[in-house]
Amino acid sequence: MVDFSDSTTQYAAGVSLLALIAAFLMVQPTPLVKWLQKKNYQYEVTFSLYMLTPTEKFVFNSILFLTLSMFLIATIVYLPGHVKFLTLRAYYYMSGDAALVTSSRQAADKLMGSATGVLDAATGWYHAAINGSATTATAGAVQEAVTQVAERVKEVVGEV
Repeated sequence: MVDFSDSTTQYAAGVSLLALIAAFLMVQPTPLVKWLQKKNYQYEVTFSLYMLTPTEKFVFNSILFLTLSMFLIATIVYLPGHVKFLTLRAYYYMSGDAALVTSSRQAADKLMGSATGVLDAATGWYHAAINGSATTATAGAVQEAVTQVAERVKEVVGEV
């Protein structure tokens, strides 16, 4: 009788049992085994491996495996960081820098104040022209409005 308490005997029995199961599956293939055999055949025919010697097949399969594994590892390691970088860059392009947005908004507010001053001056000129006021009063109002607008524009340009 065989003593199964020894680990070597257990290992040999396990390997022989697996070999027996694998041989049985090759004789009576299941749908999974049939599918795997078909994929192996398609692979060998697609890359003309059936014409190569076993050594050439080994070299070809080794190079293919190493290439695919390096590509897979690079994808797993570097792709998430690259996607994050691209996402942040796209967000930056869409929304802009926070400091730039704040300073641009302040400059736009000041320019809006200047534009409001110009609008008020133009409204005054219009009312003065419509009401038939003296041209000297209108000329004085125009001079004053132009001076105010010029001062405001100098302030805004100086701060930006």
